[in-house]
Amino acid sequence: VQLQASGGGLVQAGGSRRLSCAASGITISRSVMGWFRQSPGKEREFVAAIALSGSNTIYGEAVKGRFTIARDNDRNTVILEMNSLQVEDTAVYFCAARSNGITVLRRDRYAYAYWGQGTQVTVSS
Repeated sequence: VQLQASGGGLVQAGGSRRLSCAASGITISRSVMGWFRQSPGKEREFVAAIALSGSNTIYGEAVKGRFTIARDNDRNTVILEMNSLQVEDTAVYFCAARSNGITVLRRDRYAYAYWGQGTQVTVSS
């Protein structure tokens, strides 16, 4: 299983960024997908997760109302749209997948079996 995150980069505060996670070796239509982030010296933090159908989503409190997670099952890809970015959003962003057949949305990173390598997002003031 490979999860390839892309789309990171440098963005000004207040701006937007779109991250993508392309999956191979796993059919994401059968997996709960999530995004997490980690800053230096901090624990890996839950950002968002999306159910198999795409109809249910959950978000971390820090990003609620600003970020949107979506899935494109035809392309086996998960998207994270980030708006109104803040300096505090600077982190390495990871996509993750729960094992096939598990349908419950979880905020706990230990519930996710597969992880991508991460993509750096830096928000400047």
